Amino acid sequence: MFKKILIANRGEIALRIIRACREMGIGTVAVHSTADANSMAVRLADESVCIGPPAAKDSYLYMPAIISAAEVTGAEAIHPGYGFLSENSSFARMIEAHGFTFIGPKPEHIDMMGDKVMAKKTVKELGLPVVPGSDGALESVDDARRIAEEGGYPMLIKAASGGGGKGMKVVRSAADLDEAYRTARSEAKANFGDDTVYMEKYLEKPRHIEIQIFGDTHGNAVHLGERDCSIQRRHQKLIEEAPSPILSEKEREYIGSLSADMVRKLGYRGAGTIEYLYENGEFYFMEMNTRIQVEHPVTEMITDIDLIAEQINIAAGHPLSMKKDNLRLRGHAIEIRINAEDPDTFMPSPGMIKQFHAPGGLNVRLDSAIYQGYTIPPYYDSMIGKLIVKGRTRDECIARLKRAIRETVIEGVKTTLPLHYWILEQKEFINGDYTIHWLEKKLKDKEKE
Repeated sequence: MFKKILIANRGEIALRIIRACREMGIGTVAVHSTADANSMAVRLADESVCIGPPAAKDSYLYMPAIISAAEVTGAEAIHPGYGFLSENSSFARMIEAHGFTFIGPKPEHIDMMGDKVMAKKTVKELGLPVVPGSDGALESVDDARRIAEEGGYPMLIKAASGGGGKGMKVVRSAADLDEAYRTARSEAKANFGDDTVYMEKYLEKPRHIEIQIFGDTHGNAVHLGERDCSIQRRHQKLIEEAPSPILSEKEREYIGSLSADMVRKLGYRGAGTIEYLYENGEFYFMEMNTRIQVEHPVTEMITDIDLIAEQINIAAGHPLSMKKDNLRLRGHAIEIRINAEDPDTFMPSPGMIKQFHAPGGLNVRLDSAIYQGYTIPPYYDSMIGKLIVKGRTRDECIARLKRAIRETVIEGVKTTLPLHYWILEQKEFINGDYTIHWLEKKLKDKEKE
């Protein structure tokens, strides 16, 4: 096992990794920008190294500084967390070229799944269901027009290297195709440096279902059930829950086993998430994230498995600690993402936290690196924490989450906690009757009231 791990990240995920390492008896190194010098991760890590100024490109995305920090502190492995360099194959290769262990998948698998066209082709060959559309990149607008005429409108043009809704355009008629094609390519080039786009059928009322998987270096692979991530705004997840309120046990086992089999055939190493759109009883592969997810605590709550510890063990060469036969999903868990944003306008709200009180009680968990007197910097993502609760049933879970939200005190900045409480009171959420488009429509209706 490793004696020391460097954490190439910040905020709550850095703190989460530190906690797992401490329980495993592993020393930790926190790297940080000058803006994060007083962060909780820096305070709690065994060692810390400043790697640059506030801008992410000069610190958390600056690979030479991170490698140098690992060298001077004697770290043996590097955990990338999520975001930043977590799905950067060049970073993974650089880590291993310098004699460190990358706590993540093989670089070739990061490349394969990072290219949406290649990913779709690969998983289709390995047996996963995919959304009907182009078999590869669109060569021209005429190519797009032919595929749209064959498949029927509406269609969706997507950036091959994209994510987060950038470089994504819905095409509802032939009249809209030319402009959508040009705009999607332009956005893809601006955001990802790659104007490659592809096309697939646009699903009108899908759910977003994702499967948590793990693979090891001994040929083993397993799934840990699904998470329903359909509460979204502008393609960004706000609330995640497990299990999904709409899947049957038969559907859960079908898509979980299919996902684990694909991972096993691929020879995938470590944690990953396979994301699907689900509509009318059918699953369609969307993408695979080759890292730990923001919403991983939802799965931890219903499985009692430390997913970060599992990542570390696999990276150290150990086989999976769990087998399909001894996995049990118990209860229901929901996570809300707490952002430092105005809950009505969604404008960022950085600043000092003047009062802070965390909720408590049975099966209530707050993953956050904030504290009273901490100043939220304006340079990074606005998420400042995740509130996760578990109940024996979904109804009990919702009631407990509402109680926990009301207990939470974060003063000095605006947060999205009021928005989450409002969502939990909507009859569609209570009944589990919503799609990935539901929240945006509901918010528009709310503005008109």
